[in-house]
Amino acid sequence: MPGKDRPNARFHGRVEAGDRLCEEPGCDQPGEFRAPPLEGSGASGEGPGRYRWLCLDHVRAFNAGYNFFNGMTPEEIHDAQRPYAGWERETRAFSTAGADRPPRWADFSDPLDAIGARFRERMATERARADGKPLLPEDRAALRVLGLGVDADRKALRARYSELVRKFHPDRNGGDRTHEAALQKVVEAYQRLRKAPAFA
Repeated sequence: MPGKDRPNARFHGRVEAGDRLCEEPGCDQPGEFRAPPLEGSGASGEGPGRYRWLCLDHVRAFNAGYNFFNGMTPEEIHDAQRPYAGWERETRAFSTAGADRPPRWADFSDPLDAIGARFRERMATERARADGKPLLPEDRAALRVLGLGVDADRKALRARYSELVRKFHPDRNGGDRTHEAALQKVVEAYQRLRKAPAFA
């Protein structure tokens, strides 16, 4: 192919060696593939040691014998194999230590109260009931369908349900069936809430 820099680079990761030889003792083939440094081979506190350069056969042998878990205890292997291993570490952007602390909310200018209003609305809808009765996320969603607050009682639930049925039912608004979907959501929300522990 015209213009291709390395027409003979058939293997991914190959770097033309020039006069660089494979670092495996006794090998005289070109060292075209990088491998991690051996332990103690120039590593310092500034990072790992330099890469080793191996020929294709020796890098294949290295890869075949590589064991990520070599030297780990069974507990360390178990921790490394967890599906969320590594996710519990804080990234620099969200770290609470060091110089990379995120800005405080108070540092943002919010002249239209766009951020603050949304936060207060979310806190209001997710707060606990004053009577301590539990509300599942599905219960909260049903309350939003009915337009009720989290502290609504059974009496308020019945009254609101009756009001919305009168509003949306075709028999109550001249046969208009355009609100049937809304009526169905209201009925489903009411059926859920009337059986919920918060309204028992």
